[in-house]
Amino acid sequence: MRILLATLNSKYIHTNLAIRLLYQLNKKYENLEWKEFTINEDKDSIAEACSSYDIIAFSCYIWNITPTLEVARKIKTLHPSIKILLGGPEVSFEWETIMAQDCVDFIIAGEGEVAFQQFLESYPSVQNVPSLVYKQEGVVKENKPAPMFDVTNYQDILPYAADDISVLHHKVLYIETSRGCPYKCEFCLASIDNTVRYLPNEAIKKNLFFLMQHGRVIKFLDRTFNIKKNFTIDIFQFILDNRQPNNVFQFEITADIVHPDIIQFIHEKVTPGIFRFEIGIQTVNQKANLAVSRKQNFEKTRDIILQIADKIEMHLDLIVGLPLDYFEDIKYSFEEVFKIFAPELQLGFLKFLKGTPMRDKQQLHDFVFDKNPPYQIIESKYLSKNELAQIVLLEHALEIYWNKKRTINTLKYVTQQYSIFDFLLELGTYFSTQKSLFRYTLKEVYEVVYQFVINKFPNDTVLRELIAIDYYTQHKLKPSSIFIEERRLNEEQKKHILKSIGIPKGRIAALPISFDWKIFKAQNKIVPKETLLAICYNATTLSEAIIATE
Repeated sequence: MRILLATLNSKYIHTNLAIRLLYQLNKKYENLEWKEFTINEDKDSIAEACSSYDIIAFSCYIWNITPTLEVARKIKTLHPSIKILLGGPEVSFEWETIMAQDCVDFIIAGEGEVAFQQFLESYPSVQNVPSLVYKQEGVVKENKPAPMFDVTNYQDILPYAADDISVLHHKVLYIETSRGCPYKCEFCLASIDNTVRYLPNEAIKKNLFFLMQHGRVIKFLDRTFNIKKNFTIDIFQFILDNRQPNNVFQFEITADIVHPDIIQFIHEKVTPGIFRFEIGIQTVNQKANLAVSRKQNFEKTRDIILQIADKIEMHLDLIVGLPLDYFEDIKYSFEEVFKIFAPELQLGFLKFLKGTPMRDKQQLHDFVFDKNPPYQIIESKYLSKNELAQIVLLEHALEIYWNKKRTINTLKYVTQQYSIFDFLLELGTYFSTQKSLFRYTLKEVYEVVYQFVINKFPNDTVLRELIAIDYYTQHKLKPSSIFIEERRLNEEQKKHILKSIGIPKGRIAALPISFDWKIFKAQNKIVPKETLLAICYNATTLSEAIIATE
C-alpha cells in the first residue's frame, strides 16, 4: 500500500512543515512518501502525479482547500479506488460539508501526529483511530479525540532531512519551537490551545543549524516567540553564533511584553538586516480589543518598536472589521500605526476562521461574511459594505506605494501635512479609475500619484517634488525626465558632484527643489532652502542610486 503526504502551497517558494514532520515521524513505513505542489499548477497534472498511490493525505488550509478538493475530485474520477484523507486547520472544525463530498474518505480533525501514526498502523480497520472522521456504509462516524502529542518526541527529528538541499536556499523554511498561545484573541485559531508546549531545546538548535546551513529565509511559526525571556535570548544568541551571512529570520512578537533584557541584547549584539519581527497590533481601539478578548498597551508597543527599529525590520499588522471598530476608529488606528513608519504595514480584513470564537458572535454584531474561504467580512453593524470597499482601495494604495517602497518620502511628508488615511483612500480610489489595480507599469505608478496630487493639492510644490525624487531614486538606470525639469550641468559641475560623492563616473539627474533635503531625510521636516539634489547612477554600482546635495 503506497501512501502520499501532499499539499498545495500558495507559491513555489513556500514549504509545508506539517507533511515533513509526519513523514519523518513515520518514515519506517517504506511506502510512505511526500510531495508538494502549488495552487497555480494544473489540477489534472497534480491528479496524475498522485495516481500511483493508494491513499493521498492532503494538508489543508484556507488558501488551498478549494483547489485541494478540485484535485481530490479529479483523482477519484480517474481512480475511484484511491482513498483521500484530509488534515489540517481548515478541516479540523465544521468538517461536515467537506466530509459529505464523495471525493473525501477520511478527515483527521486536530493535531495530526498521534492520529496519523495510528491510521498507518490500523488501516483498513479505522474504527479506533483517534480524531478520525470516516464513512461506514454511507454513515459518517467520528472517533474520540487523540491525546495531546508529546512534542519531546521530536528530539531526534530533522523535518527537512529528506529535502533536496540544493533548492532549500530558494525556499522559505519554517520552524516551530513551541505550540499553543497564552492569549485568547477570538479571531485566531491559536486561541483554542492555551497550553504552550516547547520542543526539546537540543532538537530546536539542531534543526535550526541545518536550516541556516542550507537555507536563507527562516520563519518561526511560534505565535508569540518572546514569551520566555531566557529562551528568546538563547535562540537569538545561537543564531548569531551560527548563522550564514545571507540568513534572514522572522519571528511573531508581542511587542508590549518584550523584556528589557531582550531590548538590551538587540542593541548590543544584533546588526541590521538579520531579524524581522511581525507584530500584530490589529487595532488601537481598546473597546475593540476587549470585545475579542485581546489585551494590548499600544503606547508601550509603539515605544518598544521605536526603540529597536534601527536594528530590526518591522512588519506590522492591522485588522479591519473587528467588533466595535467603526470607520473613524480604523482611521485613527491606521494613522497612529503608520506614523511608526514600519517597512511593511499589512492591512488585513477580519476572517471568520472555522473553529474560532468569532464565528459564534455573528448575530451579536450583525456580521456578514463570505461562506467560502477565506471567510472574509462583508459587513457588520459597525462597517457598511461601502466603507469596507473604500478601505479595500486604501489597502491597494498602501501596498503599491508604501509596502513596495515606491513613494516612501512622499508618504512620510503626507503624514506631517495631511491625513495619511484620507490620502491613501482617495489615491486608491483614483488609481482604480485610471489603471487596473493588478496590472500596471512602474512609470504608471508615478504618473497616477502625480496627477492625483496635481488635482487634489495643486498648490503643494513640495509634494510634487517628493514624488519626483521617489521616482528618480527607484531606478537603477537614469529614467526618462518627467515631473520636474532637470538642471543642465556643465562638465565641471558634473565632475565636482561626482567627486563629492566619491565615484569616478556616472549619469546624473540634477533636480532643483525648494527645501533642505538633508533635514527632511533626517527629521521628516520641511525647511525652505533652494537646493540642487544630484541623483547619480554609477555604471559599476547599478544596484542603488547615490544621493548628494549641493
